[in-house]
Amino acid sequence: MARKTTPAKRRKTASKAGARPAAGRWFGWPGLAAIRRWLLRGALGLVALVLAWVLAYAVVNPPVTPYMLAERMRHGPLARDWVPIEAMAPVLPRAVVAAEDANFCLHWGFDMAAIRAAVAEGGTRGASTLTQQTVKNAFLWHGRSWPRKAAEALLTPVVEVAWPKRRILEIYLNIAEFDTGVFGVEAAARRYFETSAADLTPAQAARLAALLPDPKGRDAARPSDFVRNRAAAILDGAATIAADGRDDCFAD
Repeated sequence: MARKTTPAKRRKTASKAGARPAAGRWFGWPGLAAIRRWLLRGALGLVALVLAWVLAYAVVNPPVTPYMLAERMRHGPLARDWVPIEAMAPVLPRAVVAAEDANFCLHWGFDMAAIRAAVAEGGTRGASTLTQQTVKNAFLWHGRSWPRKAAEALLTPVVEVAWPKRRILEIYLNIAEFDTGVFGVEAAARRYFETSAADLTPAQAARLAALLPDPKGRDAARPSDFVRNRAAAILDGAATIAADGRDDCFAD
């Protein structure tokens, strides 16, 4: 004989059933599927934000960089004045390219020949291109770490696609560090030679380029023998890339 249930018992049973956690949830926490959706949306949002940041700098001059902010916290006010590349002495961009990345106009962000040479020498020499250095200076933090190198590797081809080569070099020249708290070639020209980036002589431009990549350990106004010799080699290199057309992507 079937057991009868009273209305009170039915209400009690329904109440217990309704108190159970929904499938995929645990004590009110979202299930794994919901967490995965949130993570995916967050990742896509971050990618969209970074892409917008990169695209904005194609036309907007970077107001400040993460490294500049860190240096301002450590050392106080910064010296920096933006100057368009067409207002710089023409020898200056050539000198920096000759010093840091002579094949700048020939690669797509990574100089594979330089990377292979660095690997063959046991990683004792650098192989970063000007594009990689611009990405690091404009968007990332300094220091040797795999997360930073991975982010740099991901952003470098994006910047190469989004910005013309001339724009990459212009931004680099305006955010590179030339002394403690001194950023960009205009501030560097005034710091070391009391002149503007437009009025730098070839020798002065080469000395500024020779400060890279150790601006805090070298002095362009009172150059060591190493800086003098390095500047002379840079001048020769600047003349070479002008003669063989390796400045075509940024020269007027």
